[in-house]
Amino acid sequence: MKSINNVKKVLFVLLTLSLCFFTISGCGYKPTVSYAKKELSGKVFIKLFIDSKDPRNSVLVKDAINQLLVQKLDSKLVYNEILADTIINIKIGSASLTTLQYDSSGYNNLYRATVNINVAYNNKKKNIKRSFTVSGENDFSLGSSTTITDTKRFDAIKNASDDALNEVLSKIAIASLKK
Repeated sequence: MKSINNVKKVLFVLLTLSLCFFTISGCGYKPTVSYAKKELSGKVFIKLFIDSKDPRNSVLVKDAINQLLVQKLDSKLVYNEILADTIINIKIGSASLTTLQYDSSGYNNLYRATVNINVAYNNKKKNIKRSFTVSGENDFSLGSSTTITDTKRFDAIKNASDDALNEVLSKIAIASLKK
């Protein structure tokens, strides 16, 4: 009796998976990465505008976007603007810390780091110019401490920047569909 129920369960799972597979493949589904690859085709140069207030985080954003382009899009990065087919301009628009919660003594206990990153790109071959802003947030606690150290602030802004950069591929893919 148990073996019949197990067989029914396995058949149900197989039927469900095959139905999902045929539905997705039949409707022409493409992941957003494929659209972003078309939009940023060729050699890519990343131009970073360093924020004088926070140069350390600006460099981290460039490293993160380099990693994103290489790992997810297989982009060929070049270090000379003249050799590039696509030029991406990146700038941290703003970075701020907001208090979310106070403890029973009235000290700040929970913070939110918010980062806005301005992204603009120009594909010379396709004559495409687009720009957009992405934002990311990171909530963090100070624990038993009552002051924000530079390390905590740096890590919070780095994590918020990583969160913002997760949106970049989807924004590029969506922009590629607009004509």
